[in-house]
Amino acid sequence: MMRPPQSCERAGFAILSLISALLSLPAAEPSAAAIISPFFAPPAEHAGQLGNYRSPLLFNDGSRVKSAADWPRRRTEILAQWHGLMGTWPPVLEQPKLEYLAQSQRDNFTQHRVRVELAPGVSGEAWLLIPDGKGPFPAVLVPFYEPETSIGLGKSPQRDFALQLTRKGFVSLSIGSPGGDARKPESGREVWQPLSFLGYIGANCWHALANLPQVDSKRIGVAGHSYGGKWAMFASCFYDKFAAAAWSDPGIVFDESRSNVNYWEPWYLGRDPQLTRKPGLIRPENPRTGAYKKMMEQGRDLHEVHALMAPRPFFVSGGSEDPPSRWIPLNHTIAVNDLLGVKHRVAMTNRKEHSPNEESNAALVAFFEHFLKPTK
Repeated sequence: MMRPPQSCERAGFAILSLISALLSLPAAEPSAAAIISPFFAPPAEHAGQLGNYRSPLLFNDGSRVKSAADWPRRRTEILAQWHGLMGTWPPVLEQPKLEYLAQSQRDNFTQHRVRVELAPGVSGEAWLLIPDGKGPFPAVLVPFYEPETSIGLGKSPQRDFALQLTRKGFVSLSIGSPGGDARKPESGREVWQPLSFLGYIGANCWHALANLPQVDSKRIGVAGHSYGGKWAMFASCFYDKFAAAAWSDPGIVFDESRSNVNYWEPWYLGRDPQLTRKPGLIRPENPRTGAYKKMMEQGRDLHEVHALMAPRPFFVSGGSEDPPSRWIPLNHTIAVNDLLGVKHRVAMTNRKEHSPNEESNAALVAFFEHFLKPTK
């Protein structure tokens, strides 16, 4: 039997070596689109279910929004109703002051301690993380009780959204409660609901980010957990310059059976200049107050607020306060997006616990990568 030429032997050996090397390579990481795509559709039992929520596609007079051209007028109605209940915003700060206090290198980014103007007469210290490399980068605002948790310097490691996103190439600005105590909103604003004030602060911080040379102003999102999730929801829905948003288990609709879905509290929507209720669930001896009371009397719910996002994308990282049944109110925003001719703009994951975990955070990061990073 004739031996094959040495060149053939060498070629065969090279092919076998290449196959062996390829087999030993780690599996390629799934794309952001692949990670987030399963979460754009509700489970079968909730698909198409609209519940008892009044459709945001109905005008105040009961007539229906029939086309995409009608939607801006209906959106203006929703904004007017909610601002009328909560207090109208003053002019947004387009050039909020940003003072650099200190900086240090950390991982693949520079960490800046800054002082940012949150509202007229109100400033707070915050953390600004800027990735290494050449921008402009996408950016995310991350509000929470205090800014340290969001950058991984707190006691809850899975709530470090800013750190995780900056490691993936996002500029992040992490801010805390104005005045330092979420339960004691700024005085002198008794006719303005505190949650609306937080939304206004979010709008001002959008400009603080947009004014940075390292930031692409068309790719700025907002993300928050729990209290920060409520804050992120009101900032993104009421300020349409935010390109995308993620709300982690805030309780995305009113639910008086859940003590943590507590929009009735005076530090959210229950502020009343004539009456201060005791914290806790709604009871006959401890009734609704403030704008929240009026909202309930009028049949309002937060699904109308969600609809203000359309056609911008948002992600609900649901936990104990936002179970899969929350797809029912979310279906109303899907219906608005259908009318506007867009798909896959509303996503939700679910876990049993209130706190985020590795899986839910991976989906949150993938959501922002998918929508705010340019396609290569």
